[in-house]
Amino acid sequence: MKLPHAEHATVEREKIVGYLLNPTHRYGASKAQFFLEFGFRLDEWEKLADALREHGQVSAVAKTKQTPFGPRYELDDELITPDGRNPRIRTVWQLDHGQTAPRLITAHPLEADS
Repeated sequence: MKLPHAEHATVEREKIVGYLLNPTHRYGASKAQFFLEFGFRLDEWEKLADALREHGQVSAVAKTKQTPFGPRYELDDELITPDGRNPRIRTVWQLDHGQTAPRLITAHPLEADS
């Protein structure tokens, strides 16, 4: 199964700039370090947003969970990165009730044995 309506998937600027590429964020700092190590940069945040959107469009759904806001989908696959090493990551998307575009909730590296 693929992410429903993946062609409309949204990745908000603040999710990238304020969280996934923010080395001083309380919870996102380790994620920022990870993504920065693979060549993503804060001043080119759109590249990570595009790569995450592509991840959501090409990867199969590994797990689905119902939430009070709508279904949440986990996708595990390689992420195309600027340095070409393409690590396996998990992206989490939510399709809020009444919406047609899934939105990115988070992304993080997968453990080597996952």
